[in-house]
Amino acid sequence: MQKQKILLIEDEEDIAALIKLQAEMAGYAFSVAYDGLNGYETLQKQPPDLLILDLMIPGQNGLDVCRKVKANDALKHIPIIMISAKSEETDVVLGLELGADDYVTKPFSPRVLMSRIKAVLRRNNEDEPDEKRIEFGEYSIELETYIVKKKNKTINLTLSEFGILRRLAICPGKVFTRNQLLDDLQGDNTFVVDRNIDVHIAALRKKLGPHFDFIETVRGVGYRFKRDD
Repeated sequence: MQKQKILLIEDEEDIAALIKLQAEMAGYAFSVAYDGLNGYETLQKQPPDLLILDLMIPGQNGLDVCRKVKANDALKHIPIIMISAKSEETDVVLGLELGADDYVTKPFSPRVLMSRIKAVLRRNNEDEPDEKRIEFGEYSIELETYIVKKKNKTINLTLSEFGILRRLAICPGKVFTRNQLLDDLQGDNTFVVDRNIDVHIAALRKKLGPHFDFIETVRGVGYRFKRDD
């Protein structure tokens, strides 16, 4: 089986070497570029299966690289994991809204990054579920009939609440910004009474019960759905 290819654009050589070591031990084919310009050239010549992109890189910053990748029809399918310092949360939000799939803050555990890599690659190879039912823990979502159940008990959700839960659940592990969730709801012709997504999330969590912990808050960014595996 051909190894999946990962390209890292990172100017800190010690961090790049550590990630490369862990990725190669995990069985990936791995390459590194140390600035944005060379990184984008490498992307065009040898498109990888995944791009790991530091926001603060010389030549061309990570946001500019992300923007160019997602504007290029030949490259826009490539999933992107962003690496950033916590002080760059506003840039992370912008990166996610430009099309990045996930982010990891520095300093980070190599095991955490490897877990995110596996999740993003797995998710990128999956279309929206062919089945009409999503199950997680004691809960289930009937995608066609808009019914959510805990065991055999139906939970009454508004269209907005159902839309948020559906969007998160079909992409477990993916971080969504608040604006992305709002855009998704509007795109599904769901009327959002309150533009504050946090209000809908709070109502959704309350209805799903005190022990429901599948929706995770990503501080300063948005929300993700925890994988049930």
